[in-house]
Amino acid sequence: MNGTMKVAVMTGIGQMAYEQRPIPTLKDNEVLVKLEYVGICGSDMHYYETGAIGNYVVEPPFVLGHEPGGVVVEVGKNVHHLSIGDRVALEPGKTCGHCEFCRQGKYNLCPDVVFFATPPVDGVFQEYVAHEADLCFKLPDNVSTLEGALIEPLAVGFHAANQGGAHAGQTAVVMGAGCIGLVTMMALKAEGISRVYVVDIMQKRLDKALELGADGVINGKEKDAVEEVLSLTNGQGCDLVIETAGTEFTTRQAIHMAKKGANLVLVGYSKTGEMTLPMSLVLDKELTLKTVFRYRHIYPMAIDAVAAGKVNLKGIVTNIFSFDDIQNAMNCSIQDKSNIVKAVVQISR
Repeated sequence: MNGTMKVAVMTGIGQMAYEQRPIPTLKDNEVLVKLEYVGICGSDMHYYETGAIGNYVVEPPFVLGHEPGGVVVEVGKNVHHLSIGDRVALEPGKTCGHCEFCRQGKYNLCPDVVFFATPPVDGVFQEYVAHEADLCFKLPDNVSTLEGALIEPLAVGFHAANQGGAHAGQTAVVMGAGCIGLVTMMALKAEGISRVYVVDIMQKRLDKALELGADGVINGKEKDAVEEVLSLTNGQGCDLVIETAGTEFTTRQAIHMAKKGANLVLVGYSKTGEMTLPMSLVLDKELTLKTVFRYRHIYPMAIDAVAAGKVNLKGIVTNIFSFDDIQNAMNCSIQDKSNIVKAVVQISR
């Protein structure tokens, strides 16, 4: 397809603008996708607000956005499983396919991954993107491209649940009721966890957790979350804790509220990258600590869960912004976190 497309670019910290760029040219194994929705992720906000995450430093102009859903408008000559008009969710990371981790199936650990909106790789706050067809997953008729855009964060939630060995009969606690906390809660419920409690300090987010299926919520500002969990579990603690808030305080709480022999999964990144934790208690309880870096082999199961009605992805969306309003979308997502649980940018209709 010839022509140009509109691209939203980060021109500096807290600054967005638009450019016209050529519509991407397809490779033989790629499809061209007209993007309809792209979610605003916490990493997008962090890059926008600070210009860096660890060693990944933004060099403007830079394109944010890595949670895309859209429609195939052109197909490479070696692509046979997708057709023009197919609605797809795009897995944003292309891996090398031949390193140790890729060969083991742990491709999310590939050191040479090319991932949307991870410097220096541009993201997809733009009208079109060319992407490897094997990383574009066709959506069933009853799954919208809005939900397709949210398969990416849902994949994190399912990976967290899998890392924790979630199964029926367990009691789990999710620390944090932001987008990742909520999709993790829904993934746990979809995988058969009997009771899932959610802890946060923002009541509106806790109300959203209840709306989406949490069995109970705890406001950490009003109650001692550890005491509440111990009370709910007859003093034993929970079988599984998934920490998505990324703070030392909530991670310490997670250790204290875990049952002996439980699994603790760390998902949230701390601002400093370092924590001081009660490791003697971890040893005494013989806890198993697992961590999450993105996801692997999750998109098909996540899409199936949404199609089957086991996960209400639309329910986490609190705000939809026009593509023409990208500066306001980013500013509001950062400044109004108590009300905006998940914001999505509508690129096109």
